[in-house]
Amino acid sequence: MTLDTEVSSLRQVPLFREVEPSRLKLLAFTSERVHFEPGQRFFSRGDVADAAYLILEGSAAVSIEGPQGPFRLALLGANALVGEMGILADQPRSATVTAESATTALRIDRGVFLELLAQFPQIGIAVMRELAVRLEQTNQALAQSRV
Repeated sequence: MTLDTEVSSLRQVPLFREVEPSRLKLLAFTSERVHFEPGQRFFSRGDVADAAYLILEGSAAVSIEGPQGPFRLALLGANALVGEMGILADQPRSATVTAESATTALRIDRGVFLELLAQFPQIGIAVMRELAVRLEQTNQALAQSRV
């Protein structure tokens, strides 16, 4: 895939719509396109948070281990960002993320991700909004599971 195609893909992601093309080109150049087969892990709970992943195609399940086994917190699809929480909190991964289907993602190194947030406050705001929505969804799922 060419750099211009990568930039075109990134322009489709709501998180990056406000970012100028030259910055997106730099992001595409400094990031790595990775592929996951169904069942393959992006990362496991407790791993070092060394990168965030932007899902370009496919889907990934976010889960934690519960008393009765794995508990799915979310199913994320195209244009979703995953792995950012550990970077923002400067903590190990809080959940396991596994490809649900064949998935292509852009692996954004921790330093590049933090630099993006520093240079583009609107991306930071969009990430905060997404985290707030996920927290609310998780709260709802937990409340329903206790019924």
